[in-house]
Formats: sequence, structure tokens, C-alpha cells
Amino acid sequence: MHLKRLSLTHFRSFTRLDLEFPRRVILFTGKNAQGKTSILEAIAFLANFSSFHASHDRQLLNFNMPVEPIMVGRIIGEFERQEQSHTIEVRLIQEYTGQSQAKFRKQVLYDGVQKRISELYGKFNVVNFLPQMSRIIEGSPSDRRAYLDEILTQVEPGYARNLIQYNKALSQRNALLKALFENNGDLGQLEAWDDMLAVHGAVIMQARIRCLDELERHGLGIHHRLTREAEVLRFQYQPSYDPLASDSNQLFLPVQAAKSYSGVSQQEIESGLKGAFVKNRRQDLARGVTTIGPHRDEFRFLSNGIDLGYYGSRGQTRSALLSLKFAEVAWMKSRIGDTPVLLLDEIMAELDTERRNDLLNLIEDVEQAMLTTTDKSMFAPEFVAACDTWDVHEGIVKKDA
Repeated sequence: MHLKRLSLTHFRSFTRLDLEFPRRVILFTGKNAQGKTSILEAIAFLANFSSFHASHDRQLLNFNMPVEPIMVGRIIGEFERQEQSHTIEVRLIQEYTGQSQAKFRKQVLYDGVQKRISELYGKFNVVNFLPQMSRIIEGSPSDRRAYLDEILTQVEPGYARNLIQYNKALSQRNALLKALFENNGDLGQLEAWDDMLAVHGAVIMQARIRCLDELERHGLGIHHRLTREAEVLRFQYQPSYDPLASDSNQLFLPVQAAKSYSGVSQQEIESGLKGAFVKNRRQDLARGVTTIGPHRDEFRFLSNGIDLGYYGSRGQTRSALLSLKFAEVAWMKSRIGDTPVLLLDEIMAELDTERRNDLLNLIEDVEQAMLTTTDKSMFAPEFVAACDTWDVHEGIVKKDA
């Protein structure tokens, strides 16, 4: 996969920017707050349709834009996938009503035709590597679920749709639980929501099981190489509903023992989830929330059997993240038949010399990668010589001679 052109209009600090990209490694250099990360953010937006920095998309509009009744920012990316060229355009639209209230919306177009966002997941693929991604290992279970959901949305047809439907049903079931508790209602009214959660939840769980199995398979060799054959990296799935446990042993808590769920069918998961929702109704009623299901899943990173989230050193965590992200590249390539664009934002400052060299060696196998740095001296001279180096200063991009 090759991003050929990027055009930004009223995006972040850029009033207008047009870039053409070669099929190779590009190194963006410059001081902080010049626009380097914003370029990567715009590229990632073409894949995920959400920002890895902003809490709301309206923050992506250029803050220097004159206030008008309709304000529009644009991200346009032209890319080549399996020898065919396509274009994705994202329009960020803010409209002011007569009461001076702003309404914000997004429009997306694929090859000039307006589409729903859900139709465009997986058309363009990226792998992000950002300094804050240590939270995938060290953060909360919701951080790890969000990571899995983001990458699965890019490669698994229908995953985003099932996730949306599951979350809608979950909200409805939780609202009904509270109403039933207040009015001493009939728990049988939960039946329809239990069915819907089981159907969509089974799709989500099986996709996560397959994803983690495949990521681990790709990551084992990479991590073995990065740790000089000293560590074995495992990804342990801990579903809140355990499809391998008997009813009597179903604790509705994360499973601590390592298990393989690859042999469990979607139908088995769906049937088991439905039974678990029914069995757990009174507990859910007392708490006012649904206490079991994919929305409470967890997965952990183990190195030589040690949980890195609890006991890993900083160096082990960084090595595991490197292995995970390059396993993600290999996994996406195996699933979509093309290499995703790799985006690395100020990663070198987070790594020691040995891991910097490992990272640069791994990048050589990627078709197109874009990196940012405030300090070019962190990169080996031969690596810099092989890159296209572009300086970013106050929103202006200049290619080094």
C-alpha cells in the first residue's frame, strides 16, 4: 500500500498543504509544535476516521479560520492498493445556526462518491506507533479493548457494524435494568436484548480470539529476535465470559489460567453468552449494569510467563510494544494482501540505542513508513541517507536537498 498524495485544507495549523509521497521511508524533522504529528494524524484519520490526539473532531479545524456560517476542513488522500489508485476525502463541517450554536458533522467520499464511514473501514490501512501507546500494556482493560477494536475494524469485514450494534443493545439493556429495578418489573423483558448481545458479542469475541492468536504467531519470532532469543512473548485473552468453563465454574471474572479458544465456534460462543446473560440477570439487576460480555474482556502481555503490565521493566515493555506493532504490520499484510503504511511519531526518544537499531532494521521490511523527530542525530547516518528527509517549520514542509 502506498500513499501517493495528501492534501489538507484548514486542518490543525495548516491552512493549505499538498504533499506527494514516494514509496519509501520519509523522515519529518523539526522542532515541537510545527505540524509534524498533525501530518501523521491526518494520514491515520483516513484509515480510522478518528483522531489519535483530539477528544473531539471539531478540534481538528484550523483555529485561525475566520468564523463563517459554514466552516469546512478537508483531508484528501490518494493511495495505491494492489496496483489500483483510490481517493478518500474527509470533510469536517461546522455550521452555525441562528442561535450561534455550532453543529459539527463529518462527510466521507470514496473515489468522489459520498459513503457512510462504516463502508470505508479497511479501504486504507495504517499501523500507528505513538509514545502514548505504552498504555496498551500498562493501561486499563478498556485501553486494550480499544486497541483491538481499532485494528480489527481495519481488516475484519463487518466488525465495526457488529461492535456498534452490540454497544447499542448494551445501552438499551442497561437502561432497562435500571427501569426494572425501580419498578420491580419482569426480568423476561430482557430477552430481546440478551439475544441481540449474544449474536453480536459472539462475532466480536471470535474476531478477537483469532486476531490475538495470529498476532502472537507473528510476534513470537520478532520478539525472539529483539530480545536476542531471551524472551518468549505471549498474548493472553481473558474474556469475562469464558466459553471453555463449565456452568458451575463460570465466575464472570477474567480467567487467570492461559487457555486457547481457537477451537471454539461462533455458534458455541453465542449459545454460551445467551445462557450467561440469562443466568446473570439478577446480579445485573442489583448492579444496574450488564456485568458480563465482550465490553468487559481483557488481554494481557506475558514475557516468559511474567505479566508485563504488572511486573515488566520499562525496557521489556518497549520491546513488547515494538514486537506488537511489527506483528500488527505482518498480520495486516497477511489479512489484506498488502503492507499497511507505518506511522511512527517521536518513537526514537522513547528507546535506548539498542532498540533504536532494532527498530530501524525492522522498518527496512516495510513498503512505506513515515517518522517524526526533533533530533535527527538519533538516527544512524546510513538510515538518514536512505530516507527522504523533510523539514517542517510553522506548517511549511521543505524537502532536504
